[in-house]
Amino acid sequence: MELMELTKEIARRKTFAIISHPDAGKTTLTEKFLLFGGAIQTAGAVKNNKIRKTATSDFMEIEKQRGISVATSVMGFDYAGKRVNILDTPGHKDFAEDTYRTLTAVDSVILVVDCVKGVEEQTERLMEVCRMRHTPVIIFINKMDREGRNPFELLDELEEKLQINVRPLSWPISQGQTFKGVYNLYEKALNLFEANTTRISETLISIDDPNDPELEKWVPESFCRKLREDIELIEGVYEPFDETLYRDALLAPVFFGSAINNFGVRELLETFLEIAPSPERRDAAERTVEASEEAMSGFVFKIHANLDPNHRDRTAFFRICSGKFERNKFYHHTRLNKKIRFSSPTQFMANEKSVIDEAWPGDVIGLYDNGSLKIGDTLSEGESLHFRGIPSFSPEIFKALENRDPLKSKQLDKGIRQLTEEGVAQLFTQHGTRKIVGTVGELQFDVIKFRLEHEYGAQCDFLPLRFHKAFWITSDNAEMVEEFLRRKWNTVGTDKEGHPVYFAESEWMLKVAREDYPDIEFHTTSEFKTAGAEE
Repeated sequence: MELMELTKEIARRKTFAIISHPDAGKTTLTEKFLLFGGAIQTAGAVKNNKIRKTATSDFMEIEKQRGISVATSVMGFDYAGKRVNILDTPGHKDFAEDTYRTLTAVDSVILVVDCVKGVEEQTERLMEVCRMRHTPVIIFINKMDREGRNPFELLDELEEKLQINVRPLSWPISQGQTFKGVYNLYEKALNLFEANTTRISETLISIDDPNDPELEKWVPESFCRKLREDIELIEGVYEPFDETLYRDALLAPVFFGSAINNFGVRELLETFLEIAPSPERRDAAERTVEASEEAMSGFVFKIHANLDPNHRDRTAFFRICSGKFERNKFYHHTRLNKKIRFSSPTQFMANEKSVIDEAWPGDVIGLYDNGSLKIGDTLSEGESLHFRGIPSFSPEIFKALENRDPLKSKQLDKGIRQLTEEGVAQLFTQHGTRKIVGTVGELQFDVIKFRLEHEYGAQCDFLPLRFHKAFWITSDNAEMVEEFLRRKWNTVGTDKEGHPVYFAESEWMLKVAREDYPDIEFHTTSEFKTAGAEE
């Protein structure tokens, strides 16, 4: 019975991330999905001059102030017999590392593109990570109710910049002021556009053949003519949709719509539920783990402190890879080599949490943590596993942490340690006491400063350092490493696990170091530590 239940629960699960450039409409799309799932009752993302009702998935104080998502939120809901787990990721480039790690915890991705701006730099970087992991992608071209780029031009740009073949599954009938709706090529139906609707009913008219005169009853003749020409061109230019190619991450289906008007969202959601993969297998350093194995296993991909400002809590976000997770059962903690259990594992619905008794592969649950869990940690039923692909990347900006209030040293130490364990930034130590914080973008320093003050009561300054990049160093030649660390004492330190790190001041200095110390390897990610992966 257990195995049948496991197979059934795996088939029901769809776990995905929504990714995009800032302002492409990702948080709005997330909300509309939640409306469909009945998880929220009214749309909250009303961006209106300077007034912004806080979107359901942005629950940290600084996000409310800035109107951007800086922490990944997890939301679950049921729709049409499926269990949908959405991971909403920060679109802001300064929080790219959080997004990269989130992509390790999902089975597929929906990429939101703004029809006015097209493919932006951040979108390209995120897509690189999807390619690296062979993650299937569906593309939603948003804001069709605005005057934007020609849809064919957008498709060409997607193929060229994201290096993936695309296939439209719905097609817009005009856009901007004269936007009439979309023709769904996958379901052979016409969907008419109504502006500014927060309801979720949509006018769907079944029209099997766009050449059917029935179409003219609903859409003015000139638009019908253009739609028929476009569809003929699509069928001539693009390969028919192939689900296998999509699941192998070689083909991306494309949908058009307007998330703020809740338009085109239903087709996207329902097609996604039909074609997106359920949890399958995960690579660990030791072996490949199948979702259908009976023994539970999973990994921590994010840690968040103080989700509830009234309690000093830390929540580890845990992705289940195989088997059934049970509350109060003892699990093996690979890194610490000890047994731990969780009395109140939670599931998330934006900022509401509820305690659960069990969870299945594909689910992301919150584990209340007193400091024993770190990003990348694995829990299992006894086997020592190290799941791959949760590295730290080399930061791009380095600053020294300065305490503004010596009486609050303990609070500052605790705060910076907890925040860096969350993955907000990386912490390095130099000369035993000097703390260096490394991030991907400037905005993270503002977030750290704000949270240290408001959550830990500690005040600090950051002094810029002229480091270009951090490199983890390894070598079989221990004497050479010792000499390197002695000679370069001013530009070396350790990461939070005590591994030696070299702070190169420029590309040229790195080149010189490589020539002078040929036996030392310089790595740009920390992943070599578990998987033996090279840079």
